[in-house]
Amino acid sequence: MAENNLVERIGEVIQIHANAKQVYGEPVVRGDMTIIPVARVQWGFGGGGIGLGGVERGGGGGGARATPCGYIELRNGQAEYVPIHDLASAGPLIAAGIAGAILGLILGRKLGK
Repeated sequence: MAENNLVERIGEVIQIHANAKQVYGEPVVRGDMTIIPVARVQWGFGGGGIGLGGVERGGGGGGARATPCGYIELRNGQAEYVPIHDLASAGPLIAAGIAGAILGLILGRKLGK
């Protein structure tokens, strides 16, 4: 029964905190333009329990991560979503592509001889 209570409490926390405010920030108004920040939010929770000899034990935990992914620009009755591209996360992929190209050139020259 303790594990049911734990799971119910975790569910309540998710309902309270997992809402649109976690994804859309407070609008910023400048003149005739309004900017609404947008983020990608990931939630993870878990819990469990066990009863041994009349003693019930349980535990749980969780976490969340929010990363900016763009903004909504409102102007003159029009809305436009503008994505934010994270070049830092693309670094390893770019490096692997460059390394592959260099390796291909080296092997091409050696095999061409």
